[in-house]
Amino acid sequence: MGAFVGALAGVGLLLLWHGCTRRPRAPRPRARTERMREELAQAGLSGVSPRQLVVLQVLAGVLVAVAALVVTVSVSVSVIFGLFAAAGPRLLVSRLRRRRQSDLRELWPEVVDNLTSGVRAGLSLPEALAAVGVRGPQQLRAAFAQFGTDYRVTGRFDLCLDRLKDALADPVGDRVCESLRVAREVGGTDLGRLLTTLSAFLREDARTRAELLARQSWSVNAARMAVAAPWLVLVLLATQRETLSAYDTPTGTSILVVGAVLSVAAYRLMVRIGRLPEDRRVLR
Repeated sequence: MGAFVGALAGVGLLLLWHGCTRRPRAPRPRARTERMREELAQAGLSGVSPRQLVVLQVLAGVLVAVAALVVTVSVSVSVIFGLFAAAGPRLLVSRLRRRRQSDLRELWPEVVDNLTSGVRAGLSLPEALAAVGVRGPQQLRAAFAQFGTDYRVTGRFDLCLDRLKDALADPVGDRVCESLRVAREVGGTDLGRLLTTLSAFLREDARTRAELLARQSWSVNAARMAVAAPWLVLVLLATQRETLSAYDTPTGTSILVVGAVLSVAAYRLMVRIGRLPEDRRVLR
C-alpha cells in the first residue's frame, strides 16, 4: 500500500513538473497555399486555385524570357525580364484584391441600410439578409442569395453566416456579420438602432480612408515610376544588340542582378512606407 501511494505521489509530482516547465505551443501559422487561396478569394478570383496561379506565373516568365531572348539575343537580360514577368500575375492579384476591398468598403453602408429597412418592415434578420441578395448591391447579391438558400435548407443561422463570411472574404464583411450574430444572440428591440449606428460608422470609415488614399497615392506612383525608369531605358537599349552584349559578361550580369535586387527592395520599402494599414480578417 505504501509503495502504491508513493508511486501515485511520484506520478503527481512528475505531472506538476511537466506542466510547469512545458512551453505553450505557439499557434500554427497558416500554410502558404491557404493564404494564397484567401488572397484569390479577396480578389474575386475564387475560381482560380493557387496551383493555377503558380502555373500562370511560370508560363508568363518563360514566354517573356523567350520573347526577350529573340529580340535582344542577351541571356542575362532575358532572364531578368522573365523573372519580372513571373511576378506579374501575383502583383495583378494583389491589385485586384485592394481594388475589390475598396469597392466593397463603399458598398457596405448600402447593405446595412437594406438590412435596416428590412428589419423595420417586419422581416426577421435571416430574411433581411436573404433579401439583400435581391435588392442589394450587384457585386454582393450572389453571396447573400446563397445565404438565403443555405438558411432555407439548414435553418442554422450561425453556420450560414460563417459560409457567408467565407464567400465574402472581406474584413468589413466579417465585422458586419459578427455584429449581426451578436445582435441575434442578445435579442431585444435595439437592432434597428444598432444597424443605423453601424451604417454611420462604415460611411465615416470609408470617407476617411478615401481621403488618406488620395493623399498618399503620389508616393506609391512615385515609387513605381522610380523603379520602372531604369528598366524602360534597358528596353530602349534592346534595339542596339552591341550594347546589350556587354550584359552577358560576368560584370554585366552582376550589374543586372544587383540592380534588380535594389529595385525590388526599394520599391517594397517605398510602398510599405506610403501604404495605409490594411484591414485584416481577425474575425474569420
